[in-house]
Amino acid sequence: MNHTGTKTFETKRLICRRFIKEDCTDMLENWIANPNVQSEYGEPVYTTVSEVKKLLEKYIQNYSEPDFYRWAIIEKASNRNIGQIAFCRVYSDCCTAEIEYCIGEQFWGNGYAGEVLSKLIDFVFCNTDFLKLEAYHRCENVKSARVLEKSMMYVTDNVQRFSRENIIPHGEVCYCIDKDTYLAMNNKYTEE
Repeated sequence: MNHTGTKTFETKRLICRRFIKEDCTDMLENWIANPNVQSEYGEPVYTTVSEVKKLLEKYIQNYSEPDFYRWAIIEKASNRNIGQIAFCRVYSDCCTAEIEYCIGEQFWGNGYAGEVLSKLIDFVFCNTDFLKLEAYHRCENVKSARVLEKSMMYVTDNVQRFSRENIIPHGEVCYCIDKDTYLAMNNKYTEE
């Protein structure tokens, strides 16, 4: 599989780009220190500048790897980092990636997560060799459920993460979309 790494893409209201050192303050103020945000997708809470700087150094260093995909979500109106979207798992052998995302609590209810997910799906299938995208949410995470339900992704029995570990999802709802389905849906939309 030919990897492209993290390339910038935009939506009407958002810019998705690589993380930079200057994101530290926004991350702390807007999402990474908030347990309500971090617990929604199973990530630790970071509360100090040094913790976030260390994490940012790791992200920035990992951008040298072509199979590292992690975008800072920047609100155009404020030019602030309001969250992230990433491939938390990449399976090159089957051209599949698992998506995770978060948006700062003060920005919830604006449709940002759905907007960025939709554009990421478009971007990936039009610009990369990935053939399938996957995501899942815990049953109690109703916010993420709404985002995935409204997306082009559809419910599936399992995702690579669980399949490879011989785990039957229990308490998780799995979603996916493959490139062929995306192209078929996209053609339907352009023909109407």
